[in-house]
Amino acid sequence: MASSFGELPSLILIRHGASFIAALRQRFRLLDLFTSGQSLEAFLAAVPEPPRAAVVWAGGPNPVRVDAAFLDAVPSIQCVDNIDLDECARRGVVVANSGNVYSTDVADHAVGMLIDVLRRVSAAERFVRRGLWPQQGSYPLASKVCLRPRLASGDCDTRVTRTTAGLG
Repeated sequence: MASSFGELPSLILIRHGASFIAALRQRFRLLDLFTSGQSLEAFLAAVPEPPRAAVVWAGGPNPVRVDAAFLDAVPSIQCVDNIDLDECARRGVVVANSGNVYSTDVADHAVGMLIDVLRRVSAAERFVRRGLWPQQGSYPLASKVCLRPRLASGDCDTRVTRTTAGLG
């Protein structure tokens, strides 16, 4: 991504991601719409070089979507994240995903669900909330099983296997 304006190509920030702003600054001249307080149109009118890539934060109270209106406002865009796939395909814009960003969270959730199912935690909680112990007696305890999952070779699967290794 060479730039005609300077050494670094322009990248427009639509939402903040504080953990990687410094890394982006090393590779791009950041155009930070989020802190500008301007509309997209006013912001783009003031920049010396149109951006060629966009990082879009979808969370928060006012999520931004890279849709037809955004692409009309920024015709120089060649690469975006969190996008209207159909519109980008129609315009020939390259699409990116977030890769393994959430792998640890997904693995932790999978381990939690695995323990819940094997130890019947949610089922026991429902038994207690329904007041079934006076009629049915004590809730049967789940048997402890060995947690040695055989999973595929993806990043989430590797993290699940690593996390459950110490559980027995």
